[in-house]
Amino acid sequence: MIQSLFRRLGPRLAAFVMLAALSLTSLVALSGCASNSDSGPLHHLTVGLTYIPNIQFAPFYVAEALGYYKSAGLDVTLRHHGFTEGEFDAISTGRENAIFAGGDEILQARSKGITLKYVAEVYTQYPVALIVPANSPIQSAADLRGHSIGIPGAYGTSYIALLALLQSAGLSKSDVNIQTIGFTQPAALLGHKVDAVIDYVNDGVTLFQKANFPVRTIPLQQPLVSNGIAALDSELSAHASDIKALVKATLEGVQYTIAHPQKAVQLSEQFVPGLNDPAKAADALAVLQATIPLWQRSDGKPLGYTDPSLWQQMNSFLQAQGQLAKPMNVTQVYSNAYLPS
Repeated sequence: MIQSLFRRLGPRLAAFVMLAALSLTSLVALSGCASNSDSGPLHHLTVGLTYIPNIQFAPFYVAEALGYYKSAGLDVTLRHHGFTEGEFDAISTGRENAIFAGGDEILQARSKGITLKYVAEVYTQYPVALIVPANSPIQSAADLRGHSIGIPGAYGTSYIALLALLQSAGLSKSDVNIQTIGFTQPAALLGHKVDAVIDYVNDGVTLFQKANFPVRTIPLQQPLVSNGIAALDSELSAHASDIKALVKATLEGVQYTIAHPQKAVQLSEQFVPGLNDPAKAADALAVLQATIPLWQRSDGKPLGYTDPSLWQQMNSFLQAQGQLAKPMNVTQVYSNAYLPS
């Protein structure tokens, strides 16, 4: 779900960023081979974070930088995916032990036979919304009829969000003008090529603010489970204690990042190329501060908890929209049993 920032980078800059990230990952992997003298050898886990390093993965970077993973008995490699590989290719073939992905993506993958289970919620809110100019006549999803909406394509997080918006307003795809614009939402809206875009409410809105272009967001009404940690059933059966340790340490990283965003940006410098540049660090802090509300809970449940009723609602929605390869027993797709006790 963090593809948008990668797509906005130019090809040469993206290649440079990935080369630097791969070099850094190799160094981290080599340095992680040590043993924990207090509790014996560390258990190695590779965690897939998808695409390029980004401040939105700060809780993982913080957990690694502050030694939370090591204290939990883990040697963790944070692996950002290659440009062309499928999101679940590496975990399906055993190159990753866990992955950070959206609940909707996990459910879709499970319907295709990839036996993933979602074990800890990190984003408590779906981070995508409809974005319109501040002076737009579009005040709600119901006002979209006849208007043009820019999305990257008929796939992924933005497309699911569009389907949710239309359903909430009793509209169909034929009631609106859907434009495939790639990952160019800011340029498309700034250039008045479309009336609205679907984009992330943290980095997307921040880009409009930086361009001094006032916008409004119209949130989704359809419940969707956002990003969290997942692993294959086979991994959970073989190494349940390691996954529990991973969840605990990562949630500690979430808590620290929420409490200390400025420090979290500094700790992320070793993982995100360019953050030693004050201007880029300031941009990263703005994105992080916009992301923190998406991690916080207001329902009194502990960090990491995922709501069974939300999964049921999402399952029904995705099934009705033809987004699942087969009907699912959704209780097989998530678990709260791996949260800290």
